[in-house]
Amino acid sequence: MKFLFASDSFKGSLTSRQTIELLTKAARQVFPDCECVGMPVADGGEGTVDAIVSANEGKIRMAHVHDPLMKKIKAAYGIIDGNQAIIEMSAASGLTLVPNNQRNPLFTTTFGTGELILDAMNQGCRDITVAIGGSATNDGGMGCMKALGVKFLSADGKELSGVGADLASVSAIDTGCMDSRIKDCRFTVMCDVRNPLCGENGAARTFARQKGASDKDIEQLEAGMMHYRDLIKSLCSIDCDAIEGAGAAGGLGAALQVFLQADMQSGIETVLRLIRFDQKLRDADLVITGEGCTDSQSVCGKVMQGVGMHAKQYGIPCLGLSGSLGAGADKVLDYGIYSLYCIISKPMTLSQAMRNAEKLYYDAAIRMFLTVKTGMEMTKAASPNNR
Repeated sequence: MKFLFASDSFKGSLTSRQTIELLTKAARQVFPDCECVGMPVADGGEGTVDAIVSANEGKIRMAHVHDPLMKKIKAAYGIIDGNQAIIEMSAASGLTLVPNNQRNPLFTTTFGTGELILDAMNQGCRDITVAIGGSATNDGGMGCMKALGVKFLSADGKELSGVGADLASVSAIDTGCMDSRIKDCRFTVMCDVRNPLCGENGAARTFARQKGASDKDIEQLEAGMMHYRDLIKSLCSIDCDAIEGAGAAGGLGAALQVFLQADMQSGIETVLRLIRFDQKLRDADLVITGEGCTDSQSVCGKVMQGVGMHAKQYGIPCLGLSGSLGAGADKVLDYGIYSLYCIISKPMTLSQAMRNAEKLYYDAAIRMFLTVKTGMEMTKAASPNNR
């Protein structure tokens, strides 16, 4: 019996690696002779760099960059084979880097993400993948591009700092000083968000509130983003509202596509390709996946959907073990997941569940594997040879 474990992290409680360790321990308790293979996995958000670097024997590099409020920090990214860089924009421009009482996308920037790209080029990387989930920003990607040499100028010719509040003040965009090495690079963006840059489903009105923006801030950001969109259309003949994913990460999706000609790809599909998931999958008997909360959003490019679909392609059953099951969780059953399990064993608060996540997860894994064993015994009993 060969098990393949590929679960997302349970944010704030269990990493993807920890789920592998706990599943392995539980599986061997029920099936002493089983083979267990674990692959850290992510969907382009937290844990993406770790998953890809681990699968490819790459290395982690630390770079000195600026956070969303332009404070100096050290941020990690991955390098594979000396030429390929894997960057999580959240490492430099993520919401978790900003204290709750200072969150406001009018005053945050993606400058640090641009610095990570610059550092990767300095290390010789020319194949650069950027995962753009979890941002604290709504600057249209101006900060990121500024770090790479693009100048965003006001009406009086002064260079703007590149925060959300600057969107309405951009009068000209000068790409003449953009880093010359960019033309030799291939850029890929991991993103499962389809939002346009502006409008009801755009960057500001969809995502800015969760980044600390008030209703008034949102309207200011939207007006600024519309101005920015129109300027890009005038200068580059590109309509960012017609580009899927332009509104991701507060408009960073637009900037990466417009200025770097980046290729937008599904986060989970890109991760599964880069970790060579299918190679490990082919001879597995059962796949176990999961995430912190399974709900209707789990079929919008998340780990469980991607892992389940790949398992389905090879005719391999896949089970989901999650922290909680929310509204619409059953939707994942249409994507190769045979059954769902939850780690909660009795009524408890979220904080209680997170504090006791390891024990709850392990105990639930034991119950899940015992159910698998029961199914195997039932199949054996029903065999004509046993009648």
